[in-house]
Amino acid sequence: MTELGEYLRACRARVSAEQTGIPSSGHRRVPGLRREELATLAGVSVDYVVRLEQGRAKSASPEILTALARALELDADEQEYLLRCAADSTGLTVKAGSPTPRTQRVGGATRVLLESMPGVPALVLGRRMDILGWNTLGAALITDFGQVPVQHRNHIWLSFLDPEVRALYTDWEKVARECVSYLRMDAGRYPEDPALLRLIGELSVKDADFRQWWSTHRVRAQRSGRKDFLHPLAGEISLDFQVMDVRGTGDQTLLVYTAEPNSRSAQALAFLAGWATTEPHLQQEHLRRGSPAEPGAAPAAPGGKR
Repeated sequence: MTELGEYLRACRARVSAEQTGIPSSGHRRVPGLRREELATLAGVSVDYVVRLEQGRAKSASPEILTALARALELDADEQEYLLRCAADSTGLTVKAGSPTPRTQRVGGATRVLLESMPGVPALVLGRRMDILGWNTLGAALITDFGQVPVQHRNHIWLSFLDPEVRALYTDWEKVARECVSYLRMDAGRYPEDPALLRLIGELSVKDADFRQWWSTHRVRAQRSGRKDFLHPLAGEISLDFQVMDVRGTGDQTLLVYTAEPNSRSAQALAFLAGWATTEPHLQQEHLRRGSPAEPGAAPAAPGGKR
């Protein structure tokens, strides 16, 4: 079965007949919409839905896929993922992500931007949510990225498999589920990225929660939200985050955390910023040497991990 077929089946399982206004007709062996019901809602034949799910469809028009997405009540991110899966399975032409370059590097202007925000934790994320760059307060908040092996400098890997980072999140399950959705979105953009496939495989083998949540095919693009931290030095910190595209890179984003002015969290960030100035291994000049990251690159110089 193709990724498109698996995704359609997963989406069908999440939508109830009652939710779409279809009268319930007796006991259902499996949850969600039947193929016949989806076909009726989307205005296509049952046979076509079967062929799509079994990977036997040779073509798929954007109009039909949009109708299926509407019937399945998919949001914008989920509909984009559906179209990308269809492009991979049937050859449908959709607006795709930028071609995957061999290496991911942070530009000079972006480095200057990171350095110009000493009071705001900030990270530069690349494909697969690889951590390509950070400022001193970003390292003080999460971990000393310079001490993390390059192949593990990944936001999702750290959130699942690094005990110290995992313990930072007050509601780890919420954060982790969101991470899985973000990674699934990237998998639709770069279905043949070998590093992404290795990451998914490692997380699936080493973490049962990841394996379970990955199988649900939830997708979501990073935009904004709030995260609650329990920091070992600064205590409870509640921060809003925003994710902004770095123009000209195609696949890099700037993740910035902010606290409400004059709040307990703002005081905690100020404390962390002051503490970081006493820790030479967290300084930006050191971190620069490890920021261009691609699996297989040399790790940064030794220091001390929080």
